[in-house]
Order: sequence, then C-alpha cells, then structure tokens
Amino acid sequence: MAPVKGPKKPLKSMEKAIEKPISKSKKNKKKNYLGFAIYIYKLLKTIAKEPMRISRTSMVIMNSFVNDTLERIAVEAGRLVAHSKKTTMSSREIQSAIRLIIPGELATHANIEATKAITMYYKSREKTAPTKV
Repeated sequence: MAPVKGPKKPLKSMEKAIEKPISKSKKNKKKNYLGFAIYIYKLLKTIAKEPMRISRTSMVIMNSFVNDTLERIAVEAGRLVAHSKKTTMSSREIQSAIRLIIPGELATHANIEATKAITMYYKSREKTAPTKV
C-alpha cells in the first residue's frame, strides 16, 4: 500500500484572501415589473374600431383594478378550498369565487369566458402531449 500523505499546504500566493476592487459607481438594477398593462392595451385595440389611447394614470388605475379583482377572487377561492377541506384549487372553485365576487350578469359572462379559456387550454394540451404506446 502507498503511504498516507498529510494535508497539502496552501501555496504562498493563495494564503492571502483575494479581494475584488470596489467599483465606484454601482448602477441600481431596474425592477422588472410586469402588470396587465400590455393586455389591457391589446384588449382596447381589439374592442375599439378607431385607434384609441389611454393615459398612463388611467392605465395604472386599470392595472390596480385588475390586480385587486384577481386577488379578491384568489382569496375567495382559497376560502372555498379550505371550507371543502381539499388541498387543490380547481376551476370549479374559481368559478364559484367569481359568482360570489362579481355581481350579476357580469359574473355570468366572466364564467363563460373562463370556460372557453379552460377548454382552449385543454385542447392545446392534448395537441402537445406525447402519444402513449
């Protein structure tokens, strides 16, 4: 058998800690904020026949409105899941939360659009899924 060697000594050049020079000018990284502004603008283009514009403050208000509504629906759906003693939130809980949060006929239209989106998602999922042999 070969004799057992002790631990190696570090080289003299490695004994000192390597220090990086401190840069004088640090740039603050811009926060990547993505809201619903792009989608609101696209929706505005599809609805209006003539090109319409929306001010920045109006877009901020619409974005916060969409975020608030989405959060309220998610919280209500979470309560429904907890009430039914389940761990998974499904489309059924989301649709029930929409009926509870959004008033009247608007909830009906929202549920119809949600159902369309879910069926489109499942159809696209079937196309991309690998076939089992």
